[in-house]
Amino acid sequence: MAKPASVLPDTNVVLRYLLADHAEQYAQASAFFEAVREGHRQALILESVLTECVYVLHKFYRVPRLEVADKLSVLFHYKGIQNEDRADLVDALQRYGKSNLDWVDCLLLAKEAGGRFEVFSFDADLRKKPTAP
Repeated sequence: MAKPASVLPDTNVVLRYLLADHAEQYAQASAFFEAVREGHRQALILESVLTECVYVLHKFYRVPRLEVADKLSVLFHYKGIQNEDRADLVDALQRYGKSNLDWVDCLLLAKEAGGRFEVFSFDADLRKKPTAP
């Protein structure tokens, strides 16, 4: 069976790469993401994985919001990242790093800013439509 063209890294792979807190797993994650960075491997980071990374980094590891945004944004500039909505995801991460809005609200606002969607919400903070980062 041929190797798939693109890889779906899970939350733990992303976290081990960003945190370097488990030597053996970091080595494997680092080798993978370096290949992605150089464009030798292709990867798609699912929104659900990104969401879990944001919450785990901020809530469990107590990484400041801006640092969470910076660490995760870097991944979306790697040559091998296949996310078609990478600009929206980076926008959402920037909003998250520079505001007190919930991650999902930042994602909704970033998607809306792309011009293809309109947010419908009962959340007063979200209805204020905070400006772009």
